[in-house]
Amino acid sequence: SIEFVAPQLLVDDLSVSIAWYEQELGFRTEFVYEGFYAALSRGGATLHLKCAPKTLADRRHRSEGEHLDAFFEVKGVEELHAEFRERSANRVGDLAERPWGTRDFTVEDLDGYRLCFSEPVTP
Repeated sequence: SIEFVAPQLLVDDLSVSIAWYEQELGFRTEFVYEGFYAALSRGGATLHLKCAPKTLADRRHRSEGEHLDAFFEVKGVEELHAEFRERSANRVGDLAERPWGTRDFTVEDLDGYRLCFSEPVTP
């Protein structure tokens, strides 16, 4: 059985990215390894960050195509959206109801990664 998953995002500056995730999205640092690798968590979600070069063309393609890098299923999407807007208004998309039965919004981090926070709509 699969017990755990943590997407690994390549970042330009680990300490700057850690500070952004903590301050803007309320994540907590679990560990930092030798200044190039870290794990952050909030609730039941974990992200791993690695200081390493990324392909700028891929970042541009994913952003232009509105492709996601990580998907988080949440409870209380409206409250979370309001919290993130208060913390990081310029990087938080609009909250919207989707035809596939969710309400969600995206956040773009400092390195251009698109994170979707989504809650199923209950009839």
